[in-house]
Amino acid sequence: MKFCAACSMPLDSDNVIGLEKGSESFCIHCVNEDKKVKSCEEIFEGGVQFFMSLDSSMTRNFAERNVRKNMKNLSYWQNKEYPCLSGEVATDEEFNQILAKL
Repeated sequence: MKFCAACSMPLDSDNVIGLEKGSESFCIHCVNEDKKVKSCEEIFEGGVQFFMSLDSSMTRNFAERNVRKNMKNLSYWQNKEYPCLSGEVATDEEFNQILAKL
């Protein structure tokens, strides 16, 4: 199975690939109308909103730390500096906790 290079969402028949660049594929949520990959900030905010939608009691801080951990683990974002990716990251335990909600 392929995964989105920018957010790690599985790419399957329910989530049509929005863009392919070389060996990287991107989901429809990470690509804008012009078929370009959205900014780091847009993808970060989308991830935060998605995680917060999973549990109404989830704090923004918790969601941000988990999105940051996820994005920093993806090769697409490594070796690049973005303000939204600076800061605290979730622990492995916290990340597994949020993944269990999917």
